[in-house]
Amino acid sequence: MDMNIDYIKHLAELLNAHGLTALEINEGGAIIRLEKSPPFPQKEEAPVKTSTPTSAVQQADAPPLSEPLNYSELFEVRSPLVGVFYAASSPDSEPFTHIGAKVKKGDVLCLIETMKLMNEITAERDGEIADVCLKDGEIAEFGQVLFKIY
Repeated sequence: MDMNIDYIKHLAELLNAHGLTALEINEGGAIIRLEKSPPFPQKEEAPVKTSTPTSAVQQADAPPLSEPLNYSELFEVRSPLVGVFYAASSPDSEPFTHIGAKVKKGDVLCLIETMKLMNEITAERDGEIADVCLKDGEIAEFGQVLFKIY
């Protein structure tokens, strides 16, 4: 493998473009590992009350939530692994869930593909989907928030 600065820059660009925190290439005995620290956590601020609290998490084509959203009660479903996020079981299927959908503990919310294996991510509690944090086909990082449930 020809290790030149342009190739390493290209790998760094891939790392950033896909929101990855680490990338390791092993070719012909040469190993390149690029790793970056996640951004420093921001100080949490108290939710700001507005006259339309659900507007920050609704999408234009999504039905409104059945109740006003209380940000302190949001539950985050996080990715247990790194892989490709799929909102549906196939490209021509309906998504497993959407903003405003009611879910029960154990309902499939999405699939994460890792090393050609499809892993079902399920709801850890009953609730209503307040936000879908990734788009179909995006890379999910370990611990990244996938859904917010109210």
